[in-house]
Amino acid sequence: MALGDQIRSFIKKQFIDVIQWTDQEEGVLTYRYPMQDMEIQNGAKLTVRESQAAMFVNEGRCADIFGPGLYTLNTQTLPVLTNLMNWDKLFQSPFKSDVYFFSTRQQIGQRWGTAQPVTIRDKDFGAVRLRGYGVYSWHIENPKLFLTKVSGFGERYTLAEVEPQLRQIIVSHISDAFAESGVPFLDMAANYIEVGERIKATVTPVFAELGVMLDQFAVENLSLPEELQKFLDTRVGMNMIGNMQQYTQFQAAQSLPIAAANEGGGGLAGLGVGLGAGVGLGQVFAQSLNPQAQQPPPQPPQAPPPAAPQPPAGTPPAAPPAAPVAAGAAAGAAAGAAMKFCMECGQQIPRAAKFCPECGKPQA
Repeated sequence: MALGDQIRSFIKKQFIDVIQWTDQEEGVLTYRYPMQDMEIQNGAKLTVRESQAAMFVNEGRCADIFGPGLYTLNTQTLPVLTNLMNWDKLFQSPFKSDVYFFSTRQQIGQRWGTAQPVTIRDKDFGAVRLRGYGVYSWHIENPKLFLTKVSGFGERYTLAEVEPQLRQIIVSHISDAFAESGVPFLDMAANYIEVGERIKATVTPVFAELGVMLDQFAVENLSLPEELQKFLDTRVGMNMIGNMQQYTQFQAAQSLPIAAANEGGGGLAGLGVGLGAGVGLGQVFAQSLNPQAQQPPPQPPQAPPPAAPQPPAGTPPAAPPAAPVAAGAAAGAAAGAAMKFCMECGQQIPRAAKFCPECGKPQA
């Protein structure tokens, strides 16, 4: 080959005939086509694949944007770029311009979560600190906005660089979404789909300002901090109990087999004392929950007792029968003081007895 032909072949190779992005790496959102000193010739081919978009940038200014398809580059297919360059030769000579490719496919499985609890105002519990996490997906909707506001004019921009910013936008708008909805926390926990739709409606306009479309948003969990969750569990448990007196009777009935099998628990006597105390405590607790039960029912009015007949004038007054009554009370008290109860069977026995006549157990 002659030297002139070699020179013409070398010069021809410096002109780009086909522009395309074939090596679409995972996680790359924007990619600048490597131009260096090479020039794009008139009539070159531009190939934009599905889930891609291409944009020409001239001296830092965004020009034409192309969706999926095959294009022949000339003054008809590049009207904005032609106007910026002011070519007087109608695109007959090669030109230089940066070409950026964008990945417009959906970025699925992105995680969001609250690193710290978010304080919201709840109808039932007042101010509540709430935690939550879930997934969302998005894609580049407006390449020009995304290039100028997010990625910039670097060689490439990846998902790992933009994802923390998007996640922070979501978390910062969660409290606003809850405040506008006015839904109590208990209803939120039972309607994750509706809560996700409310948050998505709040965040979508913010994403659109960055050239990003929020496609899906899902809430996987909403919870309270551990100390608040304990109070909620206690409240739910009280609501499930309902009638406290019936609950106490049920607990006492279930303890019968346990107490009967316990040889060191005092037998049936100890069980009787425990049941009496449990039922009494249940009645007191039930009355405290029902204020009306604490007031005794009104008694019907009773007629006053008839007056005792008065003795005739001059009759000496009769002595009061206090002495026999006092003597009987003193005797009963003395008899009671001389008795005690067996520690094993509960039978009443003389206080001085060393053994129970009923069960034969020694006494203290």
